[in-house]
Amino acid sequence: MLSQHSLLVVPLCHDKQTSVLNFPAIVSPPSTAIVYDQHGPPDTVTRVTEIPPMEIDENYVCVRMLAAPINPADINRIEGVYPVRPSVPVVGGWEGVGEVHSVGSAVEALSPGDLVIHSAYLPGTWQTYVVQDQSLWYKIDKTTPIEYAATISVNPLSALRMLEDFVDLKPGDTIVQNGATSIVGQCVIQLARVRGIHSVNIIRDKPGSDEIKEKLTKLGADKVFTESELEVKGVKSLLGDIPEPRLGLNCVGGNAATMVVKFLKQGGSMVTYGGMSKKPITISTTYFIFKNISLKGYWLQEKNLDETQYRCSIDYLLALARAGILKYEMEMVPFKDFHTALERAMGKQGSRRKQILKF
Repeated sequence: MLSQHSLLVVPLCHDKQTSVLNFPAIVSPPSTAIVYDQHGPPDTVTRVTEIPPMEIDENYVCVRMLAAPINPADINRIEGVYPVRPSVPVVGGWEGVGEVHSVGSAVEALSPGDLVIHSAYLPGTWQTYVVQDQSLWYKIDKTTPIEYAATISVNPLSALRMLEDFVDLKPGDTIVQNGATSIVGQCVIQLARVRGIHSVNIIRDKPGSDEIKEKLTKLGADKVFTESELEVKGVKSLLGDIPEPRLGLNCVGGNAATMVVKFLKQGGSMVTYGGMSKKPITISTTYFIFKNISLKGYWLQEKNLDETQYRCSIDYLLALARAGILKYEMEMVPFKDFHTALERAMGKQGSRRKQILKF
């Protein structure tokens, strides 16, 4: 059990003796958390628990969480199918925003009341108070809407880095992607539009596809096709006067990945950052030999951005969000309704919006 007090020995001059006086240490409030003790179905292995107050060491910060998303990767981690599996029991959630509640004696860069986002590479955001080293918190502009602050460091950051780190794209260039309705896909469309880059977007065949096309077009998409519309010879004829794409982004796999490759120009690259269909990527040898197509993978956690690049990227994205230039649909759900939000995030209640826990 953590000590509630620190001991200080103070000399008493009048009798040359010493007396032990108790001074309260800085401790966090008790926290309510979502924990899982084993890997398995998220709706059965997660539980609500109370975490007792923790002493705040000199370099640590206590943050009162304001909002945290339920990302697909969070679900995969609980299921035990994600490459990173922290030792259980563990508090869920790897992304979020909060307000500094109190700081350790050696902390200078952060103060109570500051708005901060959590490093996206360590668990623990699904709780009301988080105590972690100051290096894991990044101060942001207080005028940032909390739902965007809570979600900026995974999906939007992935979209930005994939647009910048693989191909030297110039205004007038084109990218092609599947999974265009995902948060990453929506961010890619908007970031490309800001930079004068055309986007060709592939969506699944399902009811309401016309409405989805209209929505993506309003975000800035130049072309939107369903998978069935691309089951024709010479898909590039569908581009019209848009240049052939230099960069392709794939988060689906299977036939949807093949469709991305078909659009790419000579020497183009396809970057895979997900596999929602759980089907392998199968590419004709012709594309390698005669078109010199490159296939690459992307995992944000292994990108190892330096601190300057990370902060510049986050500041840029948050500025766009505050200006209303970068936006995507989310649904705020009270923390007490966690299991309802979890079911929606798992697709059990038909919601397509990202679920954000509001504390």
